[in-house]
Amino acid sequence: MILMVLFWILIVVGVVFLIKLLVSSMGGSKRGLQTVPDALAILNDRYARGEINRDEFEAKKRDIRG
Repeated sequence: MILMVLFWILIVVGVVFLIKLLVSSMGGSKRGLQTVPDALAILNDRYARGEINRDEFEAKKRDIRG
């Protein structure tokens, strides 16, 4: 009886792990965490293209990092 309960617990844990793995590989679960690197990448691109000067770049970088 105990082995059957443990077996089903392992099955449920495995399914949950696989679902989390699939969601994270699609980028859906960490979307909030990815906005900071994306914003910094955009800011770096704008600075590299000359759209903003160094002072603006530094100020915006401080704002993004918090």
